[in-house]
Amino acid sequence: MDFLTFMSVFLLLISTSCYGLSENHHGDEEGGLLVVAPAKQQKEFDYFLLALLWPGTLCQGTNHCCSANACCRSNATSMFTIHGLWVNYNDGTWPACCNNGSNFDIKKITPLLGGLQIYWPSLSCNLESTCDGGKGLFWAHEWEKHGTCATPVIWDEYTYFLTTLNIYFKYNITKILIEEGYIPSNSEKYPLGGIVSAIQNAVRATPLLVCSDGAVQELRLCFCKNFEPQDCPNNVTPEEACPRYVSLPEYVPRKV
Repeated sequence: MDFLTFMSVFLLLISTSCYGLSENHHGDEEGGLLVVAPAKQQKEFDYFLLALLWPGTLCQGTNHCCSANACCRSNATSMFTIHGLWVNYNDGTWPACCNNGSNFDIKKITPLLGGLQIYWPSLSCNLESTCDGGKGLFWAHEWEKHGTCATPVIWDEYTYFLTTLNIYFKYNITKILIEEGYIPSNSEKYPLGGIVSAIQNAVRATPLLVCSDGAVQELRLCFCKNFEPQDCPNNVTPEEACPRYVSLPEYVPRKV
């Protein structure tokens, strides 16, 4: 069965209410704002966060090329790619590495690899840390650190990656922005409020944007446990905050 056939699978939904979030709640581990709950205290999560990367910004810092680094591909991609599907608590903490026995097994997601390589690529040559203290693929890091904590909504590795891809396609942020005139450009600056409003109107929830030197680097969408969109908490650090006008740099393949 090919990848497009798998993409026709409906999102796995459960009947769960949506929890509210206050403005000072944090949902991002990358910014150093969250504290990992100790393993013995890890409880069921409160909401999902889909983190998307903008390669045009992130790849500007590439200083080493390898076959695994999508920043070095000759076929330019001007679209958001997946960082990961994370699970967070409403109190600003997040669970991680919830089942050390569920080590990543690439064989379990073989039917999805074609799509993962395009829409969920690694933008680095570095191996990522895994829950057993070793190093592994970008996908291994995301599954072991975040996916294993997504129960009872998501129980296994295959479902984690398939569900993430389905959400990514259902809420096609790149398409939403292009249709509203926000085109990748190395010269244009766009109003941040306009970008946020375009996504709010399409998704019916408020996203969160992270910037680097005035360029959009990451975009986050938040979801209830039944994958209904919900507003994301505004918890970026001052260093990550976006200015009033931002850029969406075009992707330029690196040659280093």
